Amino acid sequence: MPAKKNNLFLDILFSVVVPSIILMKFSSKEQLGPLYGLLIALAFPLGWAAYDLIKSKTVNFIAALGLVSVLLTGGIGLFELDNKWLAIKEAMVPAIFGIIVFASGFGKSPLVRKFLLDTGLMKTQLINQRLHEVGKTQEFNKRIRLANLYLSLTFAFSSVMNFILAKWLVTAPTGSEEFNDQLGQLTLLSYPMIAIPAWIMMVAILFYIWRTLTQLTGLDMEQLIEGD
Repeated sequence: MPAKKNNLFLDILFSVVVPSIILMKFSSKEQLGPLYGLLIALAFPLGWAAYDLIKSKTVNFIAALGLVSVLLTGGIGLFELDNKWLAIKEAMVPAIFGIIVFASGFGKSPLVRKFLLDTGLMKTQLINQRLHEVGKTQEFNKRIRLANLYLSLTFAFSSVMNFILAKWLVTAPTGSEEFNDQLGQLTLLSYPMIAIPAWIMMVAILFYIWRTLTQLTGLDMEQLIEGD
């Protein structure tokens, strides 16, 4: 039985909304102060990501990288490093994903194929058998590699946009109330300006793969998706 997925509302609440409110509204010297405001704000996504890792009982690469990202943000703020490192960090996380996805395209099994066909979602044996019967295995592999390239470009888009947004919004010195406020704005705006467009791109890639499968195999999605 697949692991139960987190509620999207709780993901956004603990990772975006609550930290942003704390950073922007409770980091003044009269309240939590810049240091404790930053620490408490980062505790929410850090705790939520740790809870997800413990609950799933597996080391999820995405969740683990999220934990590292939060810790890096905390380190930049606590050690009062130049705020340029925040922009570099924001660009680094999706860039790592993009490089890994792109590099996998030169191997036997691109990550797009692994995510789609090797996770129990699709009837892999049926798909491979059908592609072999109609002589479309090579064409399918070609299209999968193209989809894998598109996915790596999606991460490249996120990396560039993260860097631009961080450089534009976060101009105050680290360790200041203004830095916390700008970091909160960055957290809030990164979802509608970066995350949502990136997810739309990923959905388009998924649709392209599904359409490729139905076209090449001659089967509809109900026949290709694993049942309960």
